[in-house]
Order: sequence, then C-alpha cells, then structure tokens
Amino acid sequence: MSISVLRTSDAWWVALDEHRAVPVETSATTTAELLDDVVTVHMALAEARSGTLAAEPRRIADLPLVSPVTAPCRVVAQMTNFVSHVRDSGMDPATVPLTFFRKTSGSISGPFDEIVRPGHVRFLDYEIELGLVIGSPLAVGTTVTAANWKDHVAGLVITNDISARDVQLPKTQFYEAKSYPTFTPTGPALVLLDADELDRLAELRLVLKVNGEVRQDSDLTDMIYNPLRALQELSRFQALAPGDLLLTGTPGGTALKAPPKPVEIIGALLPPAAKWKAFFKSQAKNEKYLHDGDVVELCIRTPDGAIDLGTQQNKVRYA
Repeated sequence: MSISVLRTSDAWWVALDEHRAVPVETSATTTAELLDDVVTVHMALAEARSGTLAAEPRRIADLPLVSPVTAPCRVVAQMTNFVSHVRDSGMDPATVPLTFFRKTSGSISGPFDEIVRPGHVRFLDYEIELGLVIGSPLAVGTTVTAANWKDHVAGLVITNDISARDVQLPKTQFYEAKSYPTFTPTGPALVLLDADELDRLAELRLVLKVNGEVRQDSDLTDMIYNPLRALQELSRFQALAPGDLLLTGTPGGTALKAPPKPVEIIGALLPPAAKWKAFFKSQAKNEKYLHDGDVVELCIRTPDGAIDLGTQQNKVRYA
C-alpha cells in the first residue's frame, strides 16, 4: 500500500489519509537519510492507526510543506519522452532517441512556493512530469533488468520542469534554461510504493491546469521510454544515489510548439540571429506562456485514486 511522506522545514510527516498527518520520529534531515531510516515512517503510521502514537494528528492543510526531495541531489531529466510532446515539437516519435539533461538541485522548490521568472526571461513555460526518487544506489555498470529495476525506485513525486524558452532555444542547451531557482517545484508528497504498485505506473494520469484551464492531460501509456529503459541507459554512464531525482518527461500541451512546416523551412534559411528574432516575435502572440499572477495546478493519480501524489499549486511572480 502506498505511503505518502510529507516534509516541513523542521520535520517529516506521514499521511494518515488525505486530510491528516502525524510526525515521524527520525533524526533524518535529508531525503536519503529518511529513506535509510524508512522503518520509522512505517512505525509512525502503525502507531497512529493503533492509537498508541503520543502525537496528535495535524491537518495537512495547516502544515507549511516544503519539497520532500532535499537538495543537494542529482536532478536528471528525460527529453521528449511522450508521443504527444514529440509531435508538438514537430518530430517523429519513431525516431526520437532516449536522451537526458541535468538540472541544478538549487532549482527545487516547494509544492506551494512561487515560481519566480527572472527579469531577463520573456517566455516562461510549464511541463508536468512524474518524478522518480531513487531508493538504492545505481552504480555505473549496474545491470538493470525487468526483475530488479524497481529495487532502485523508492517512490514518486509530482514535478514541474519550468523552462525559460528564450534562453533554451537560441543557446541550444537546457541546463541554464531549466535551472533557475524555483524552476523545479516538487511535491507535495513523496509517495512510497511497493513493487506491485510500481507495475501500475502506466495508469497514472498527469494533469496540469493554468488558472483552472487544462493545458496538459495524459496518462503514461503516451510515454516512449519507460523507467526500466531510462535506468538501463543511465546505468551506462550516470551513477545515482538514494534521494536523487529522475524526471521522466512531459506530455503535449506546453506553450511551446513547433512552427508550421513551411515557416520552419523558411526559418532554416535565415541566419541564426534573424531566425530567433522572427521566432520569438511570433511567440509574443502566444498567450499560453506563463504570466505574472498565473496559478499553475498539477496532480498525478490513478483513476481509482489508489496511487495519488497529491496536488501541487504554484503562483507565478515576475521578478
């Protein structure tokens, strides 16, 4: 059965239900340390349910929650990993390779913190992503199989891969464009799953709304490279440790979309500076980018609610 772990600045909590949580008696200050001491999470939950826990349950709505994934850690992300997003990007899903990029863990922020757009950024975009939190070490050279990949995954979190498109595209890189502070809202819950529940990942539905309007809505059957394939590829070159975070890609529906083919062909003939100037002039008419005061709401859950990562809600603020 899934267990939802929450974090405030001074304590860890375990949810009794969708409304109440109790504190976990642990000295852990990082996600890695908590996962190493996960028995205390189970003990707190068992004692609370039996009525032997001394602490009274608290309303989750009253807890000032922060990200359940602590920094520093590795933040690795998959590129163009949903069929719908690949098509939005003007590419062929059948030919898209399995690729990754890195984000700074300094970009991690809380599930209800503001998303702050730096003053020099014009086109701020959103990307709902399922985050895998690593539970046991993945050393370079590890053989990852269908039988053991779940041993490396402790649980799941909601993440939002915020992107400064006018930094990302002209520089043809992701690291800066996706690594500003507050550009990876995470949580509210770290949901610990057993192996049978991890078999249900394809049922998870990812929904992102801006000011109540649904922008992204897809389940994981739209995913091209599943977590098994991602971990197999990463094990060739990237070590992962407990508490590290793997973002698994976003479905279609982001503000950024590829231009029509005729426009793309004409743009390819222009010098780079002229091409990007023309492209961003056209993007200025796109109202889907995030504006000052917008409220972004994300949820990830199975249709039956058996696996529910909670609801993340962040307000956009222009610096």
